[in-house]
Amino acid sequence: MAMRRDRRSQPRHQERSEFDRKLLDVRRVARVVAGGRRFSFRATVVIGNRRGKVGVGVAKGQDVSIAQEKAVARARKGIILVPITKDGSIAHEVRAKYAAARVILRPRPVGSGIIAGGAVRAVVELAGITNCSGKIVSRTPNKLTNAMATLEALAELTKGRAVRSPAAARPDETPTQTTPPPAGEPASA
Repeated sequence: MAMRRDRRSQPRHQERSEFDRKLLDVRRVARVVAGGRRFSFRATVVIGNRRGKVGVGVAKGQDVSIAQEKAVARARKGIILVPITKDGSIAHEVRAKYAAARVILRPRPVGSGIIAGGAVRAVVELAGITNCSGKIVSRTPNKLTNAMATLEALAELTKGRAVRSPAAARPDETPTQTTPPPAGEPASA
């Protein structure tokens, strides 16, 4: 009997995800059916690799752990890339709105750390930003909408970088545009 191995003493081998996760909010929600109320749980999760990838997911399940796993799966589907400066900050101030939540993110100098609270701090930390200030301007205490507004703000940073074209970077060079000849005249070669 001494040779028999106990399953509890063996370490579990779970694959390590590249993303860190933070459970922002768990709520018990109810749906009314003929026999009364059915309760389930809604989980809000933020995931990120602390190197520029971050996502927020929301899901419901009969148990908290089921809701949490489903939320992580949904967050993986909605991951965005965040441009981070050499200083570990953001390039410029950005404002965003999602539902009733309004958020402002501002760059800070090296050594400032993250000056933000609640859901904004969680999203910014997991994105990998180390020097930034964030402010929830709205009065909503809803962690889900505040996290989504922060994600929208970080997505605005990404859009701003992607929109710039080489022509926009050099205003002295104007692109030449050829116009077709009028309908009655032959084209000259």
